[in-house]
Amino acid sequence: MIRPLIAALLALATVSAVNAQVASPTEPQRPTLKSEVIVNSDIVRIGDLIENAGIVATVPIFRAPDLGYTGTVPAEAVLDAVRNHALIGVETGGVGEVVVTRASRTIPVKEIEAAITQMLSARFDLGPSKDIVVHFARDLRTTYVEPSAKGQPRVTHIDFDSYSGRFEATLEIPTSAGKRSLVQLSGRAVATVEVAMAARTIDRGTTLRDSDVVMERRPRTDIGRDFVTSRNQAIGFAARNGLQPGRPIRTVDLTKPDIVQRNDAVTLVYEAPGLVLTIRGKAVEGGAEGDVISVLNEQSKRTVQGTVVGPGRVNISSLSQRFVANNSNADTR
Repeated sequence: MIRPLIAALLALATVSAVNAQVASPTEPQRPTLKSEVIVNSDIVRIGDLIENAGIVATVPIFRAPDLGYTGTVPAEAVLDAVRNHALIGVETGGVGEVVVTRASRTIPVKEIEAAITQMLSARFDLGPSKDIVVHFARDLRTTYVEPSAKGQPRVTHIDFDSYSGRFEATLEIPTSAGKRSLVQLSGRAVATVEVAMAARTIDRGTTLRDSDVVMERRPRTDIGRDFVTSRNQAIGFAARNGLQPGRPIRTVDLTKPDIVQRNDAVTLVYEAPGLVLTIRGKAVEGGAEGDVISVLNEQSKRTVQGTVVGPGRVNISSLSQRFVANNSNADTR
């Protein structure tokens, strides 16, 4: 008797709950103020700032920031603006101001410079575009365009005076789908070349290492053929005279490093068909590979001329009969 009664009561409770849900539909979500928004047009609408704004979501109320920029709107200003459109009871959630950012696509200054230098390289005898330095008549800043803008900046016209280096160009910049704007630019363009310079004061005879050399760009018209334009032309060579920082290095400033020093013990080498004669000697002067230096034959005590062929080795290209006779005890190999 008790079990059927309990079952009947549970069934009645279920039916009552279902009827209550049918009679009381779900309450609509309340409008809520956002803290940060990104807009894609020059107008800020109610729906951009307030979640669940309903039928007034598309109503414009503020002007958006410029492309790429961010601004703030006090929460009170938003509430005042929407009150005239019968939107009340907005939940602020403690938000004091709304941060509004205008969506954009960025065109860096480097892209504009690249468009100019590529056109100058193609149209005029200025060498590779990477070697052209451009100085604009007015400061350029990053350009912001609509997110829908496609394509890159393009030079439609350019004039260049090779004597003064001045140029005037018309640049086409994409702004939105299918649209472009024209910008007039002017300035100076200089063809440059990298030259090697001493990173510090280098003493005479010092062999240059990688850390001793820096590369800097100089106007191509200021650089002659005898300037060192590659690190490999300087590293491993010795300073013929002292080198000062900030001054381009010339080829005449460098020489092969001495691999035989004055008073070094050396091996004198005489080669003949089927015979190699080596004799102990002493360098009277230092020299680099390929240099002809004076060396002392320590057995005959005679000074002869020889060519430096390697560290501690000097080749005697011509040997008199007396020289050979005086060294009959020399090693043969």
